[in-house]
Amino acid sequence: MRATPSSPENYEQLFWLVSEYCRGHISDIAHTLWIKEIKPTGFDNSTVYLRVKNKFKKDIITEKYLRLLASGYEEVLGFAVELDISCDEDYPDTADEDYPAEEDEEGGDYEYTFGNFIVGSSNKFAHAASLAVASNPGRAYNPLFIYGASGLGKTHLLTAIGTEIQKNFPEKKQMLVKGDHFTNELINSISNQTTAIFHDKYRTPDVLLVDDIQFIGGKESTQEEFFHTFNALYEDNRQIIMTSDRPPKEIKTLEDRLRTRFEWGLLADIQTPDFETRTAIIRRKAEQIGIVVPTEVAEYIANRLKTNIRQLEGAVKKLAAYRLIHDSPPSIMVAQTTIRDILNDNQPVPITIDRIITEVGRTYGLTPADIRSHKRSASISSARQVSIYVVREITQISMAAIGEEFGGRDHSTMVYAVQQVEKNMARDPRFKEMVEDIVKNIRGS
Repeated sequence: MRATPSSPENYEQLFWLVSEYCRGHISDIAHTLWIKEIKPTGFDNSTVYLRVKNKFKKDIITEKYLRLLASGYEEVLGFAVELDISCDEDYPDTADEDYPAEEDEEGGDYEYTFGNFIVGSSNKFAHAASLAVASNPGRAYNPLFIYGASGLGKTHLLTAIGTEIQKNFPEKKQMLVKGDHFTNELINSISNQTTAIFHDKYRTPDVLLVDDIQFIGGKESTQEEFFHTFNALYEDNRQIIMTSDRPPKEIKTLEDRLRTRFEWGLLADIQTPDFETRTAIIRRKAEQIGIVVPTEVAEYIANRLKTNIRQLEGAVKKLAAYRLIHDSPPSIMVAQTTIRDILNDNQPVPITIDRIITEVGRTYGLTPADIRSHKRSASISSARQVSIYVVREITQISMAAIGEEFGGRDHSTMVYAVQQVEKNMARDPRFKEMVEDIVKNIRGS
């Protein structure tokens, strides 16, 4: 028989780990509405018992989030479980029973605040700049552009700035958006003829926070819109904070006028954390979820997971799950298993033709269906040729196989497409930069 958590405290800590897993797969709003208020009430062999306030929530969670919750439990526990969800209406005599309150900074919710951000030599400058902006928005550094590789804490700092401004300047209106969401909203506003509402939404906040701004690169209308949004906010001394996986000069598909504006304020990079910072992150995360990680175990993990803070946090969560299930403290042996699991979980996703076409479509503002179709408009034809070129460049599969992926087109059509892209790259430096940026995004994602 498998060991399972045996006390209410353990049910809740286990569910917190599952909730964190869910948070990484859905929006913050959906997580707050449907996941965070679930109350774990029991664990019997391979069945987990959960409870929500009313039948409406029960029905929504059962329909839309049951599979996600089950995946979360399997990820944390290492084996599949059945989920039994009930609601207060099923037990009218206990309808007033308390539900988990919003957790404070010392509780289980690892919030993106400055208090939870571990400062080291790799991020000291970006942290100091973020604190300065949060203390004096619109006047300290404007814009603030934070860049660095995935998983190093850019989003943490961005969110911490917003949280601190909200605490110190509650009257200031904020807007947080991801670069690709900005594009999607713009497209919808044009389709629905609501661009005036879109302008009001993004040109009136006191603070605009944009995560992954690099995703607006290569999109002409989006860059035009963001250019005017940036100018409107900047001229009114409203604070702009952006994050990116690279500095402005390396976003090759970004218009020069935007690149220049992004460099007006302060550029702050975040590097890979050193050993001391990695160890401190492990200890802080362990404190947050209520476990004690021995020094030798923390150092063992820090010596082997070197490039990504999310991996460090994932290792601590897995140590916590092991302690819950087996009622034993973290050890080197458990850490070895944990690290092996994480490295296996974080293998690069295979680069498929679908991924390539999706990335090219994102750059051109087209759907994969458009690119695969037989439509012949200039933009679709160009995107199709670039897709064929990038597929050939990255996958090295035969022209005949590529032709099959693009609606059964023949070998000569594929050769022509590749040749056209090569010619355009040779004579147009901006086009060359765009294609190279697409390849870089695909290989680095």
